[in-house]
Amino acid sequence: MAAERGLPAALPGLEAQRRQVEGEGPEQPGRERPLRAGEKWYLLENHWYKQWRAYVESGDQNSISFPGRINNAELFEDTESYRLKDRLVEHEEYVLVPEEVWNKLVTWYGLEHDQPAIERKVVDLSSMQKVEVYLVELYLCQHSDMDNPVTAQFSRMDVIETVLKEARCQFSVPAEAETRLWVKNSDGSCERLRNLQMTVLDACLSSGQVVVMETRSKDGTWPSSRPHIMKNSLEDEELYQGQPGVCGLTNLGNTCFMNSALQCLSNVPPLTEYFLNNRYLDELNFNNPLGMKGEIAEAYADLIKQQWSGHHRSIVPRMFKTKVGHFASQFLGYQQHDSQELLSFLLDGLHEDLNRVKKKEYIELKDAAGRPDEEVAEEAWRNHKRRNHSIIVDIFHGLFKSTLVCPECGKVSVTFDPFCYLSAPLPISKDRVMEVFFVSMDPSKKPEQHRLIVPKAGKVLDLCHSLSKHTEVPAERMMVADVFSHRFYKIYQMEESLSCILDRDDIFIYEVSVSTLEDPATADAVVLPVYLRERTQGRDYSNTYYGVVLFGHPLLVSVPRDQLSWDSLYQLLLHRLSRYVTRPDSEEEEDPSEEDEEDLYNKRPNGLSEGEDEEEEETTAEGSTSQEPSSEAEENPLDASVGEEGAGVEGRPSPSPAPQRPPQSPQTPSSSPSPPTANQAKRKCCQKRRKLLFTLQAVNSNGTSDRTAAQDEGSTVSFNSQPYIAMDWDSNMRKRYYNEAEAEGYIKHDCMDFTPRKNPVRLQECLELFTTVETLEEENPWYCPTCKKHQLATKKLDLWSLPEILIIHLKRFSYTKFSREKLDTLVEFPVQDLDFSEFVIKPQKDTDPTLYKYDLIAVSNHYGGLRDGHYTTFARNKDSGTWFYFDDSSVSAVSKVQIESKAAYVLFYQRQDKIRHPAGSRDQDGGSGGGACCEPHPREQASRDFMDVD
Repeated sequence: MAAERGLPAALPGLEAQRRQVEGEGPEQPGRERPLRAGEKWYLLENHWYKQWRAYVESGDQNSISFPGRINNAELFEDTESYRLKDRLVEHEEYVLVPEEVWNKLVTWYGLEHDQPAIERKVVDLSSMQKVEVYLVELYLCQHSDMDNPVTAQFSRMDVIETVLKEARCQFSVPAEAETRLWVKNSDGSCERLRNLQMTVLDACLSSGQVVVMETRSKDGTWPSSRPHIMKNSLEDEELYQGQPGVCGLTNLGNTCFMNSALQCLSNVPPLTEYFLNNRYLDELNFNNPLGMKGEIAEAYADLIKQQWSGHHRSIVPRMFKTKVGHFASQFLGYQQHDSQELLSFLLDGLHEDLNRVKKKEYIELKDAAGRPDEEVAEEAWRNHKRRNHSIIVDIFHGLFKSTLVCPECGKVSVTFDPFCYLSAPLPISKDRVMEVFFVSMDPSKKPEQHRLIVPKAGKVLDLCHSLSKHTEVPAERMMVADVFSHRFYKIYQMEESLSCILDRDDIFIYEVSVSTLEDPATADAVVLPVYLRERTQGRDYSNTYYGVVLFGHPLLVSVPRDQLSWDSLYQLLLHRLSRYVTRPDSEEEEDPSEEDEEDLYNKRPNGLSEGEDEEEEETTAEGSTSQEPSSEAEENPLDASVGEEGAGVEGRPSPSPAPQRPPQSPQTPSSSPSPPTANQAKRKCCQKRRKLLFTLQAVNSNGTSDRTAAQDEGSTVSFNSQPYIAMDWDSNMRKRYYNEAEAEGYIKHDCMDFTPRKNPVRLQECLELFTTVETLEEENPWYCPTCKKHQLATKKLDLWSLPEILIIHLKRFSYTKFSREKLDTLVEFPVQDLDFSEFVIKPQKDTDPTLYKYDLIAVSNHYGGLRDGHYTTFARNKDSGTWFYFDDSSVSAVSKVQIESKAAYVLFYQRQDKIRHPAGSRDQDGGSGGGACCEPHPREQASRDFMDVD
């Protein structure tokens, strides 16, 4: 009977069938067993199932209730698409059976011809397993044709990679083409489906959503990343065919540091081939809490594919810059940064985004404890790879040995630590060169410019001692000041450090008549800071507003205490300026205006007058007047010296306090001549008076605010708070009597012809400094486990193993407690055959000598100083072997002899046994190839100034 009905001859009995399908105990659970996530279950039409159940319960194999072949037709909307009907109800229209039960039923009874099995998976929804009867129906379309989608169904447990494969199949995308998916949201925005191993459920995809497949263009760009480019521009880019890798990067605004680092990495052959061959796609780590969700790796891959497509002369790395700023806030905006700092961030970011270790385990570090170095080093490297395993580790990571020795108990601690690059120090000179101007007390001498060699850690007194050797003026009779914008920015004390004086500062050193090392209160003379100002009348309705403009070089003038009257000070300053200020002749000296005469007195203390006596004496060599003192004259001395406080100049940071002024002596009160009595004024009117070239005014340290003295009877002009004096010139007087060219003139001392030579250093010398024993600084002590306290131990680094790509960072930027500077020393580095065998302490035995020989492949250059500069790159093309110079968007071929310069900052070397020499390549001395985009590159000059490029 079984044969007649088309059933297998070995068909189990009806009761056996019932037990296997319905289940009987834990050994044979059947369809009643619990669900397990990921299992396959099948839909069975409920009418057929009831028929089968009645059949097996009848106990008669010949019963008329025989169900026949499995027929699920009632579950489908039609027999063409076999689309499942909506809103089917379990146990009414269908039942669910596990895969093993379904296979048995199909084996026993068969399946209607051409009917597909309705296979569904068990999914885990909020810790509850459920058979996914209805799949997620998505609309698939191409980015280039979004108006013609196709439908496809996916399980919630399907990974996004399954969706991508279905889309590629639906649209017949070639196997070599690179594609990616976007999901279109209800608001019209699109979101990348980055993680191809994420399930449809975890990606929150639901039925009815549109999934867009985008195909990378021939030029390496994604169509969605350049919507602003005109169609004809896109066609031009794709038609252009240059040499792959010879592609500039547009400067977005102070982003030359980023461009330089990217060009160096772009020309690291194993890393670039890793991205070009799409090997990174299988290693993207989207769940690493230390990574950037794969976004940095993808952004870098996009950049590399564009650079090496051969379809671009230059590209705009705006998307990459945005990604970097998003994950590293220090690179936000458009400030200048360090290419090495960006390089460090980028290598670390790529490593974490591509880390093959999905879950890092905790590893307890062990001390060497006297074990052999080989054992400890192997253990350290193995532990490192257990937590860090990526293409970056494979290519860039090496191992060095760190040895710490306690100075107290002699405890030796040995550890082996991985490194990604070597920061090699440059030999630093203990001296620095400073240029200053010396201003003599002799008014006939012009200022002298001197070039001095002083200790970097020295003090201002050391600067004065060095100048004293040239001028024979004792160091203690010098005062040092920073002059900025015609005023004193700061007046230094002898014990201040030279590190606070920058190379760009204008330093003037003045000869004074008193020793700056003794107490100013007991000195015979005081030193007054003096400014020159031009007073101009304002244009208001009253014509009483006066504006002032500083000009010329300020002075530090020594004034004897017994000659501190306004008149004496006027004559002294006139004498001090005699080299470039012309005295009026005898005809010009007369000023008979009685109105002016009285105005002169009324403007006190801003104005000056001659002494109150009728008789005048000749001015002395120091500019003081010799006369019999009257009772009024005795009240005129000015007791003043250099003040304590100096306000900061706008645009520059506020300086530290200037030297302290001694307290005013009560025996010599600061005062101005008393206003003349009526009889005196009347007597004066009958006399002919001398015309004044300038007037004197007490001012603040900036020279911008006047200090008005009281004008009561016996009034005084106090210098307690503001010891600065301004010489106010009328515009006409300045034009007639002040010689601008002579005032600005100076001479150069013979020492200015001396230029200290900086001898070049070899790269090997820098590496020797890297491995030199050093003592830890107080800010970074080591905790000795034996002494149970922090110690300033000695530390020595040695190279144990080297990576395939060795990055050497030359520490040109020096930051110490004494100074901050950029070292422009020429470092001589080999382009080929850099031998590290003498620096690697790992036993070499009979290893291949090429394992320690490296060839240069890229150089990041920095031109300029600490605060500004420009970055460029020299790099060797991996395909042609030609060297190119990358200066932002400009690219040109160069020869090897142009590579070595004082600008070299970060060096990239590749181990010789890993270098693939291009077929037909040659050692080019003049540079060859370069494609149509390359222009001849003139030989780099050491003096080339890139300061204003960015």
